[in-house]
Amino acid sequence: MNNNKKQWILGLFIFSMSLFMEACGQPTKPPTTIKNTVPMEKIEKTEQEWKSILSPEQYYVLRQKGTERAYTGALLETKEKGIYKCAGCGSELFSDDMKFDSHCGWPSFDKEIAGGKIKKVLDESHGMIRTEIVCAKCDGHLGHLFDDGPTATGQRYCVNSLSLAFEPDTQKSEKIILGGGCFWCVEAAFLELKGVQKVVSGYAGGNIKNPAYREVTTGRTGHAEVVEVTYNPSQITLSEILEVFFTVHDPTTLNRQGADVGTQYRSAIYYTNEAQKNIVDKTINALTDANAFEGKITTEIAPLQAFYSAEDYHQNYYNQNKSQPYCQLVIEPKIEKVRKVFKDKLKK
Repeated sequence: MNNNKKQWILGLFIFSMSLFMEACGQPTKPPTTIKNTVPMEKIEKTEQEWKSILSPEQYYVLRQKGTERAYTGALLETKEKGIYKCAGCGSELFSDDMKFDSHCGWPSFDKEIAGGKIKKVLDESHGMIRTEIVCAKCDGHLGHLFDDGPTATGQRYCVNSLSLAFEPDTQKSEKIILGGGCFWCVEAAFLELKGVQKVVSGYAGGNIKNPAYREVTTGRTGHAEVVEVTYNPSQITLSEILEVFFTVHDPTTLNRQGADVGTQYRSAIYYTNEAQKNIVDKTINALTDANAFEGKITTEIAPLQAFYSAEDYHQNYYNQNKSQPYCQLVIEPKIEKVRKVFKDKLKK
């Protein structure tokens, strides 16, 4: 066989493999065990019935285990709050906080909604060994599961947009900015509460734009370490949030929380509207009248001018670094206090 023919055959082989590789990411070793322990109520339809309710593209993916082309899915860039459901039967599969940018060309999630709504199946097609994921209710093909995710779960649910139907969350949400010392502590406490949709560590109250952590720690930026708490007022009120806030930190120690000293560790509340300000004022007046603290409350109260998100490694810090001494000695006692005092306000 001459060299030209060898090169032609090699090129054809590489091209063929590239087509196989388009099937929801790179082939990897499937998870060690594939468990499907929770029974689901099944939906069974004839193929003709599926064809009548699905578009031809959806039928190809959901019923014939096809794969949409990379970077073409309608839900690839979706960042709205809401629930991702099976496009075939409407079963809830993923929520917006499970979605992340994987840059693989398909919507990616790091975990699934609890309840055994997704079934894992060994897939040995195309000469690869992968874990196929299907809807447990209707057996619709969703995509594949890989153990190469960048988040704490280490998983990447690689899903076709055509397999999903997105239902946006239309519930009202509000934001309040709270500073109670180290933002790692405050963030961890509020992540425990039901009705709290999101908590982001960051900086506010200062006089420079886009500050970096190394600058804030000098105390010369005027910024405080804060958290941006996004919450649903129908599930948790601002008064309840403030009750937790004044429980997990000491508002009487000016520019200090424990061993953390500096203006960046001051107690602060930055409100986003006048209604919030009225509730904050009322809460502090009530605490003062009740002599809730031995010292005078020094919490700074001001309208929010700007909030700057902290660097990625500060986000969800406690859950990512539970073995660190600071987490065990400083943050864990605050979390345990929240769990003990506010049992009825905790997420399930």
